[in-house]
Amino acid sequence: MTTEVPSWAGEAARALPRPLLFATVSGAHLYGFASVDSDLDLRAAHLLSPGEVVGLRTGPQTLQHTGVRDGVELDVVSHDLLKFAKLLNSRNGYVLEQLLSPLVVVTTAVHAELMSLAPGLITRHHAHHYLGFAAGQEKLYAKTGQLKPALYTLRVLLTGIHLMRTGRLETDLGVLATRLAYVPDLIAAKREAEHGPLPTGAAQRLATDVPRLRAELEAARDASALPDRADPEAVNALHDLVVRTRLGAMADGVVPQS
Repeated sequence: MTTEVPSWAGEAARALPRPLLFATVSGAHLYGFASVDSDLDLRAAHLLSPGEVVGLRTGPQTLQHTGVRDGVELDVVSHDLLKFAKLLNSRNGYVLEQLLSPLVVVTTAVHAELMSLAPGLITRHHAHHYLGFAAGQEKLYAKTGQLKPALYTLRVLLTGIHLMRTGRLETDLGVLATRLAYVPDLIAAKREAEHGPLPTGAAQRLATDVPRLRAELEAARDASALPDRADPEAVNALHDLVVRTRLGAMADGVVPQS
């Protein structure tokens, strides 16, 4: 097994029973600390036909597939374009990360247009997502003492701080944690085992750094130049994209993939 994204990831995503608009890699691979036994998390958006939206028999808003391929556990989740657009417009950092993930395994022109609209949909209130996610991971770390939730806690807080300060998304913990000299050792330990214990001495540093980073995120949110609301033009363009794409499916029934 390997920490690299398998070459068959796009094929695995396309196995979902609807045409895909995009599929990207999320989870530990995206965050820079995949282990030799990490799951492969694929996140996508698919397109229901107009009849599945306006008819009596509606199509699946969310598709999910789990399984094992070449010894790698798969978790594939896709939302219909309309549901994905609503989530993207709801200050949801998770779907923002899925859309902007640099680990792309399926793409289309619609994917490119969605990415171009993303900057106009980012607000200071995305900080609430990262604060909430971090709180959940911190509780899990306190309960289990495991390395994985500790890394997730650091990653989430640092991603939120970077987003609030720059307006740009960065999810790789190795890039984000340059101020924390012990983090490379934690990442190295995580790559050896998905559910390994916290290395000796790290708990004390985390006990200091996690509250400090949480306070930094709250301060970065309050001082951020990001707007309180999404750009109305970006929201209108997102609406138009959903309508055009759905009606386009009526005309040709095909979403070209690359």
